[in-house]
Amino acid sequence: MSQDEYFSVHAHLKINVEVLDNDEHVPSEAEFGREIPVAFRIASECGDLDSSVEKEIHTLHHDDSQALTKFLQAQNQKINLLLGFMLSQQDDPKLRYQTETFGASSLTFIARKAFEKGQHLRLKLFLENPPSAIYCYGSVYGCKEKNGKFAVGVKYIRLQEEDRDVLIRAALHQQQKLLRQRALERNS
Repeated sequence: MSQDEYFSVHAHLKINVEVLDNDEHVPSEAEFGREIPVAFRIASECGDLDSSVEKEIHTLHHDDSQALTKFLQAQNQKINLLLGFMLSQQDDPKLRYQTETFGASSLTFIARKAFEKGQHLRLKLFLENPPSAIYCYGSVYGCKEKNGKFAVGVKYIRLQEEDRDVLIRAALHQQQKLLRQRALERNS
């Protein structure tokens, strides 16, 4: 599947954006794999474990296993809280922006200053559902003025496949949330 085949959703994610200096380059795939901070590696592995174990937990919903299911869900919530705290330590307020849209191939964010087309960026994305964080690189593909600010479009150029899957799940979750909200509004 090419990058253009992924859909984006309108949602506000907290992100960190760091413009690469002129003497910095986008790392090769191998360099990128070694460069990913430990906290982001742990988040990725926890996300993978969550999605695989979640299916198993749903099969336990028989009456005799209800206590076990509640216990496992409580343990998972505790781990997610700790993971969320650990990842919040990776957020740099000086580099913080908010997305306007995001998907598995690109994102847009709002900035007070213009970014140049072709600029390379180091990105950190902080997701609430599933609770995770993603470390990647992107390239600015467009920048449009919008109400005195700038909407900056970024395509991912270095992103782990597992993290692309996390972005797909997060976008689907956001889309489901919007559809439920619209259905409630129609029924009101």
